Amino acid sequence: MAKREHILPERLRPGLKLVFCGTAAGRQSALQKAYYAHGQNKFWPTLHKVGLTPRLMAPHNYEQLWELGIGLTDIAKFSFGMDHQLPKDALGAGAVAALKARIAKARPQILAFTSLNGGRKVMGPKAKAGEQAERLGDTLVWILPSPSPLAANHWDIAPWRALAKAVRKLS
Repeated sequence: MAKREHILPERLRPGLKLVFCGTAAGRQSALQKAYYAHGQNKFWPTLHKVGLTPRLMAPHNYEQLWELGIGLTDIAKFSFGMDHQLPKDALGAGAVAALKARIAKARPQILAFTSLNGGRKVMGPKAKAGEQAERLGDTLVWILPSPSPLAANHWDIAPWRALAKAVRKLS
């Protein structure tokens, strides 16, 4: 049986301060083999605006985030597209359990979901944006407003700023 390949490379390793987790790679990200690659996605400009990166980075430079102690992953590693286009099990219990196992192994200080939908898949349907009371092991969990252009009407940079402040306080 052939091993399925991740749509985007896993960017987890022990020692990371922060890991961003999306639901699944979008179409442009899958095509370009780069995280948050849609030209109107606010992810990269926001990282710079809130001070998590020293300069504005391009999606194809995502590997450089490790130098800043930042990792990247998705709940659905084998599917891409908008959440409603994904196969039913792509964000299901198996995918959530696999994410939790990957996070338990890497043990980042903070895991930040880049959408309310993604955060709720893992933290429960009543989770709200911001820092979560519940942790995943020793890992603090945050849920952020989605930087996707499809979620522009719900955009709020304030939780991203609060996350950046929390990251700066880490030892």
